[in-house]
Amino acid sequence: MRDGASEIEGKVKGWLSEQGGAMVALLEEMVNTDSGSYDKEGVDAAGEVLKRFFTAQGLTIETTPQPRFGEQIRAVLEHPQSNDQRPIILMGHRDTVFPKGEPQRRPFRIENGRAYGPGVCDMKAGLVMNAFVLAALKRFGGNPGPVVALVTSDEEIASPSSRPVIEAEARKARAVFNAEPSRLGHKITSGRKGGVFSRCDVTGKAAHSGANFEQGISAIEEIARKIPELHKITDLSRGTTVNVGLIGGGQTVNTVAPSAWCEIDLRFVRMRDRDEAVERIRRICETSSVPGAVSSFTIKGEFLPLEQTPESAALHRLYGAAAADIGFTVGAEFTGGCADSGFTAAQGCPTLCSIGPVGGKAHTPDEFLEVATMVPCAQALALSVIRLREGVLPGA
Repeated sequence: MRDGASEIEGKVKGWLSEQGGAMVALLEEMVNTDSGSYDKEGVDAAGEVLKRFFTAQGLTIETTPQPRFGEQIRAVLEHPQSNDQRPIILMGHRDTVFPKGEPQRRPFRIENGRAYGPGVCDMKAGLVMNAFVLAALKRFGGNPGPVVALVTSDEEIASPSSRPVIEAEARKARAVFNAEPSRLGHKITSGRKGGVFSRCDVTGKAAHSGANFEQGISAIEEIARKIPELHKITDLSRGTTVNVGLIGGGQTVNTVAPSAWCEIDLRFVRMRDRDEAVERIRRICETSSVPGAVSSFTIKGEFLPLEQTPESAALHRLYGAAAADIGFTVGAEFTGGCADSGFTAAQGCPTLCSIGPVGGKAHTPDEFLEVATMVPCAQALALSVIRLREGVLPGA
């Protein structure tokens, strides 16, 4: 490594080592800002927290407005002298799975070195990490080309508005680092399943359940018959799972249900497994066994699988070496969880996922973050970005 690059690395690491308190303060503000995926006002408010930080660092901010979901945000660190103008993307989402008012019910807190609160590790800590890495590079340089912090708004519901933006960014990017949380032991993601979120709607016919029972057509009965058949599609040997996670319907307890619905989660490893499972789900949803019931099937959102490539493996080695220089060892594991990294990888962009601070129990009230990992994970990411200059990736 050239002396100049080594000196810059030292300055970046040193500055980040002093930012632990500031990182926690920004994280607290983010966690205490309500941002459930369907709460556009809240998601945009969480975006404003980051935009204020980026503006204070002198970074250029670009936004993509959205009528229904939160806007997408690009914080840009330009590098006009670079021969390679493909941006390096630091990616993350600010929406959470929790209902409105969750931060008021259980606000950010720290106990025994762990931070708690809605979205604390999934993935507001990763966004804070990305923001401070970008600030460090803005302050000291060292980045081998433009760097973009891409902050999306609806990943938890399969990125209906963010996916086109993500894919467009990936097509012109040099590499993507997705700041989903690392798992205990600093394990990043070697691969992810793909997923399809779908919905079955059933229309029946209302009738008084006492006086005119025989005139009714129960939509709830039709949905109830479908659920065991849907769950039979699960094949753990192939990594395919089907879960009916939401269900509803009916009018009153003394009315034969005129309508019912359920929402279905499919996870798969290979695209051919996806196509087979979706067709089976479709047939079950669209075929009624209760005479007179009418059923329909709709795909609401979809994630692509994250599969490792030689380029992403090289990115993994680069990050692992940077982490070792900081003082921690990086592991890897496959996960059934989906993420936006599948979209970037599918565009042929080298992608590394789950390099955020260490956390666990996402999507639950027990979600936690290991606070002490925020600074070292930020340092490892910053060094990885700086070292992309060394040509470890094909085409770099």
